[in-house]
Order: sequence, then structure tokens, then C-alpha cells
Amino acid sequence: MSTGQPEGVSPHAVEIKAVLGKLAARYDVGSGEAVEQIRRLEALTAASTVVNSTLDLKELLALVMELAAGALRCEASSILLKDPATGDLLFDVATGDAAETVKTLRVPKGQGIAGFVAESGQSVLVPDCSKDPRFFKGADEKSSFRTRDIIAVPLVARAETIGVVEVLNHKGATPLGQGDLELLQALAHQSAVAIQNAQLFQGMQEAFVETVQALAQAVDAKDSYTAGHSGRVTVFGVAIGEEMGLDAETLRRLRLAGLLHDVGKIGIKDSVLGKPGRLTDEEFEVMKRHPEVGGAILKPVARLGEVIPGVVSHHERVDGRGYPLGLKGEEIPLIARILGVADAFDAMTSDRVYRPRLSDETALAEIKKHSDTQFDGGVVRAFLSAYAKGKIVTEPSRVGA
Repeated sequence: MSTGQPEGVSPHAVEIKAVLGKLAARYDVGSGEAVEQIRRLEALTAASTVVNSTLDLKELLALVMELAAGALRCEASSILLKDPATGDLLFDVATGDAAETVKTLRVPKGQGIAGFVAESGQSVLVPDCSKDPRFFKGADEKSSFRTRDIIAVPLVARAETIGVVEVLNHKGATPLGQGDLELLQALAHQSAVAIQNAQLFQGMQEAFVETVQALAQAVDAKDSYTAGHSGRVTVFGVAIGEEMGLDAETLRRLRLAGLLHDVGKIGIKDSVLGKPGRLTDEEFEVMKRHPEVGGAILKPVARLGEVIPGVVSHHERVDGRGYPLGLKGEEIPLIARILGVADAFDAMTSDRVYRPRLSDETALAEIKKHSDTQFDGGVVRAFLSAYAKGKIVTEPSRVGA
């Protein structure tokens, strides 16, 4: 079910990366002031496209880094974002041979060339780092990367320094120069506001998910035996989705739908939800209303409209014998088919007021038994694969604890 592109990367980003690749190849040929001016103009034009291509912070930072390294013909580049609480700089994204190593580093407030730039708001061009006392050697020592020359420029958005962008080790015969500094300053100026906007958007997204999680916990709290159920179903469902190769956007919707799949139980009487024995036919009909009630609860929230199909249909069966609509096969939304397996497995492997949890082996056997009747066969195969890889882990029984 793969989209054929890297997970989490938008189609716009794929196109932009192709343009940057061609642009970088052109920068390695020719010389002279005219070529340099063309190079700068093309880089700035590409930057205007990059910074407007996505609100995904990690994707945006990676694109800006690729642009900076390519436009300035450098071995490595990095963006360090300021920790608002401490003022330290964190390597948020980096390119080059030492990229993975430096991402774990924290530059203390005011230390190193990047720290100086962040504190002073001044750009710095250092043709020979070995002669600059401000140079922070920790990154080189940990990564075994040797920094020869560097340009570091502050990222300033709405009069606030939010971080530093730097490029290291010019690939040409001479060190980085004044023209390169001016180009990186222009790139940083174009990128800073976009980065801050992406940070704000990410914060809003995180707050939104936290609100959804709180709502899910409120639903689970109606019955102590289902505490954590929505969270576990979400984890199981996402593991299945990843095994199926779903793209990042679909996984995001799956995560939200998992958290909210039982929100309709808010409208079900506690006497039915927590009944210690078998439900009567009448009580079961009441219980069967919770998917539709959940859809009705979510409908007024515009941002949750995309998850309603998964919430409403997670009790449908591929043989058409499910509820509330009696959908069959692929009539059932994929997210709902995934949640159906995840929900059933957690229900079987969790303690209930009327019985202790079943063993994993028993629950797995039940899932296999009902493949292609109750559950989608492809989803079941992905579920079994994810379980075998240790991506789906059940909790121990609480009975007698």
C-alpha cells in the first residue's frame, strides 16, 4: 500500500529535491562573477519555492539544508534551533557524513561559533576554524568530522532569533567567501519565517492530538476495565498500518481514528457498558449504537471529519454481517478494517468485568480463524507480521493484582 515515495515527504518536496539536484550539478561548472550571480538568483528562486512547499517542520528543515549545501557547494550543513527554556542550540537537522552523529549534540548557550551567532544576532564567516577561539570542537570530536571553514547565520523571524543555519567546508579550491555569506543570509531570511510558522503549526497539531488523547482517556475512564484501551488500539493500528506501507498522512488519520473509535460510548449507559454478565438482545442493540453516536459527536468538529468513516465503521465485517451499515469487503474504509483487527485483539487480550484476558496465542488463533470473514485478510497478514516483529505487545493481566 506504499505511495512510492519516502514516508512523510510531500509530492511538492519530491519535485523540489529534483530541481535542487539539477541546480547543484550546474553550480559545479563554470566560474566568474556572472555565473556566481546566476547561481545566487537561482538559489533564491528555489528557496522561495521550498519555504512555501510544506508546514511539516522536519521536511522543511531538510529541504532548506539541501538547498543551502547545494547552493553553496559545501560538504555539510546544519540547522540548530534554540531551546526556548535554556537558550541552548540543538542540531535539529544536518547533512553530510557526520549528520547522524551531530543530531544528538547540544551546544550550550553562547558557546561555539553557532552560540555566538545566536546570542549576538551577527553572521560569521570563518575561513579557517583552527584559528578561531570561538570554534566549538565538541561536534568534530564526537563525529570525527574536520571542519575547515564555516559560515553561520542567525535565523531571525519577527525580530526573534530562533536558531542558526551553518554551512561547512567549501568544495572549491578556496574557502567560503563574502559572496557565500551574503547568499546564506538571503536564504536564512527567506527560511526563518517559514520555519517559525512550521513550529507554530506543529505546536497546534500537538495540542490538538493531546486534546484528542484526553477525550479518549475520558471515554476509557467510564470503565476501569477498559483503561488504556483506545491508546493500545491506536498503537496496534499504527503498527499494522506501517506494516502495510501506508503513507504518513494516512497513518496520522489512523492514529486519530484509533484514539476516538469508541468516543460514542460516552452516550451509552454505564449499566450496559459495565454489565458483569452477558448483554441481553436489547442491551446489545443499545451497545451497537456507539459507532454512529461517535460519528454524530465528531461531526460538528471540522478537523475530525476525516476520521469519522473509521470511527463509524470499525465494527463492520468483510462478510457484511457487521454493524451499523452492513458494509462488505472494500466498502469498509481501510482505516476501519485496520481498527477492527486492532480493537478485537486488544479486547480479547485485556481483562473484562465478565472474564480475565485471553492468552496472546488464543487471541491470535481467533484472528486467524476469522480472516476473510470478520476481518480483512490483508490486514490480518500485516497484523500477524507486526506481532511477530514485536511491534504489537500486550499488557499482563490485572486480575488478582
